[in-house]
Amino acid sequence: MIRRTSKLLVAASLALAMVALPTTAQAQEDADTAQLSAQELVAAMQPGWNLGNTLDAMCCGEGDDETAWGNPRVDNTFFQDIKAEGFNSVRIPVSWGNHTGPAPDYIVEPETMDRVQEVVDMALDANLYVMINTHHDSWQWITNLAKPEKHDEVMAQYTATWTQIADTFKDYPQELVFEPVNEVGFDGTWSGGSEADHLLMAELNSSFHEIVRPSGGNNADRLLVLPTLHTGADQGDMDALAAEIVALDDPMLAATTHNYSFWPFSVNVAGYTTYNEEVQDLLVENFQSQVDTFVSKGVPVIIGEYGLLDNSENKVERGESLKFFEHFGYLARTTGITTMWWDNGTHFDRYKRVWRDQEQFDYISTAWTTRSATASSDLVFVDASDKVTDKSVTLNLNDLEFKDLRFGNSTLKPGPDYTLEGTTLTLKAKLLKRILGDREVGTTAQLKVRFSDGMPWKLNVISSEDPVIEGATGATDSLLIPAAFNGDRLATMESVYADGTGAGYHNWTIFPEFWDDFKPDYEGGTIELTKRYLNSITDGSPVSLTFHFWSGKTLEFTVTRDGTAVTGVA
Repeated sequence: MIRRTSKLLVAASLALAMVALPTTAQAQEDADTAQLSAQELVAAMQPGWNLGNTLDAMCCGEGDDETAWGNPRVDNTFFQDIKAEGFNSVRIPVSWGNHTGPAPDYIVEPETMDRVQEVVDMALDANLYVMINTHHDSWQWITNLAKPEKHDEVMAQYTATWTQIADTFKDYPQELVFEPVNEVGFDGTWSGGSEADHLLMAELNSSFHEIVRPSGGNNADRLLVLPTLHTGADQGDMDALAAEIVALDDPMLAATTHNYSFWPFSVNVAGYTTYNEEVQDLLVENFQSQVDTFVSKGVPVIIGEYGLLDNSENKVERGESLKFFEHFGYLARTTGITTMWWDNGTHFDRYKRVWRDQEQFDYISTAWTTRSATASSDLVFVDASDKVTDKSVTLNLNDLEFKDLRFGNSTLKPGPDYTLEGTTLTLKAKLLKRILGDREVGTTAQLKVRFSDGMPWKLNVISSEDPVIEGATGATDSLLIPAAFNGDRLATMESVYADGTGAGYHNWTIFPEFWDDFKPDYEGGTIELTKRYLNSITDGSPVSLTFHFWSGKTLEFTVTRDGTAVTGVA
């Protein structure tokens, strides 16, 4: 009896212990289901990616909207591939207006809601945090909120839309977050905001909050991500949102902005060809102002879209673009701001499931954990026919250390191949002659500068001679200037009237916009002056052009418009 009683006591004690002290698996499950704070949840979403031009694509009721803008339908393996690339969250922009019935009910088409739900499910199943919104609705109909005769109609549709979204997803876990609207502005104002604009923005945000919070299920404490006016980072717009968040007095709120760098740099206009100190400082200020306005007050920030606006035309020189992404990632990491890369299909090939530009992604993903060093340029021009001389670049070490210089699989030798004095890396003439061989015009070789961490910086060594252009005639639809680039590359174009004022579409600057106003065709041997540019210059007033090349060379050209006829003289 004594022995049996002891066994029973031991069994009872073990049972009590199991109740009091959950197993490791149980503890992990409890931790996984615990409600995260807004700050913890936003931090867990870093880094993020956008499923752009998919559920937000529109084709006015013809065909399948999801594929209307060139991307395939999302399948049940797609988000697994995105997760495998290192992303922890995905923003799924959704445009609802073309799939919504008429007043007064504004019913979202059931098949549309079902498809959004299906895509959200696939993303959650891939262990991604998910943010959904109303996207192009902003300019389709929400922008009309500023018109007195449209105000109530807009609010009725907005309320109906979010009521249906909130009800559909109310039982979804906290990994799903809501963003009310994307980049909305009113009355065509797209820089700064008036008091009236801020009041309308506050009305959208507060109405969204009032719709979602009492709608049941997990919506009571779901993270709501509120945008600024235009989803921009102008200080006045951020201050207005900060005041809204204080008034709402809700701990499960975050702020969101977008960042496409300093616009003149992002599209290569007004002479901003490089990621120079001014452009860098502006990005630092942008992040710091968001820290000061939101993060320091306990409100986490998500930059819901970021990138450069050069699209696929390479408006921004390669190395200068990589410097931006490296710096952007560093600032995000050190400020604790979560970022979501805008991708409309330009970056991740959704058919082949590969990056169209692997090196660009490598810079972005490396910045999630460490810095990469860069240099003053990634272009080194060597005269194709004259005596070869030493060439130098300045290293931007970013607190790293120089490791070595490589050509192919060979590690080059300090002294005979290169020297490093402070941050000045000098490539010796003998090395340049060796790697360029016969130095035929256009011959290129690539060196890699490696550092103690991060990505190696590539130096593209190019054998070149002075570029040459010829006169041309054409029409205002397009003027093709014959050009022998001779290995050189076009950086920008200067355009002025006789009195020194800027000539062209952007007449506030003497440097027109790369690609939209002028564009090189290196294979075809031309520089095109575009229809937009030619139609913007004054009829009968000669315009002096100066083409600036990355080697430092310049060429002069004069263009005159006479009605629809255009003449150019070199």
